Amino acid sequence: MAALEIVRIPVLSDNYVWLVHEPESGATMAVDPAVAEPVLAAAETRGWTITDIWNTHWHPDHTGGNAAIKEAAKAWGGCTITGPAAEYERIPTLDVQVRDGDRVRLGNHVADVWDVPAHTAGHIAYHFADAFADGGAIFVGDTLFAMGCGRLFEGTADQMYANMRRLAALDDATRVYCAHEYTLSNARFAVTVEPGNAALAARLAAVEAARAAGVATVPTSIGEERATNPFLRAGSAAELGRIRALKDAA
Repeated sequence: MAALEIVRIPVLSDNYVWLVHEPESGATMAVDPAVAEPVLAAAETRGWTITDIWNTHWHPDHTGGNAAIKEAAKAWGGCTITGPAAEYERIPTLDVQVRDGDRVRLGNHVADVWDVPAHTAGHIAYHFADAFADGGAIFVGDTLFAMGCGRLFEGTADQMYANMRRLAALDDATRVYCAHEYTLSNARFAVTVEPGNAALAARLAAVEAARAAGVATVPTSIGEERATNPFLRAGSAAELGRIRALKDAA
């Protein structure tokens, strides 16, 4: 089975939309399209047509491009919008509602749906165990960031801690596709939480150099996050909640 082809599209101030192409079938999806035009342009440049949109949660900077992409897709047979069943009333363009344990297909690749509530009440993630020859991929929306996690807008530290434990159980090689370029600010905060973490100090230096050069820092990997992400490394929900409160106040 051919590996997925994944393109990062920077939009708005710090969002990333992920354009995912399955080469054997030609199926192409946009994950969390905040806006439509650059996503459609990126697909057209590559000769791809968007057949699917997958949303992780209802926030407008993840769903704002849904309607316009769906309208444009009428020219090539349409596209199907998939998203969290628990948030269907807040995503008016949703065609398919999914929840934990469901499986969704992009061509010959199948992803497992995970419920990961906390940032929003119905937030989900999509895990492809066989995205690449050397490992999987997970599209996490605003649940896990490089050296960070999402704010607890509609959930609790207990929920986010459960999410972190589930994510931490994935293979180190699993690539993590989050929806924002927050890495530099997250890294600078993380070193205040773990000042003796040599891997974290080295990663901060690398991220500072990358961002100074205008280079993106995601996707990341579960292995990198396990070594350097204070939220993924938290030993309890109480510890995660304490770190989250410090980050929110920073």
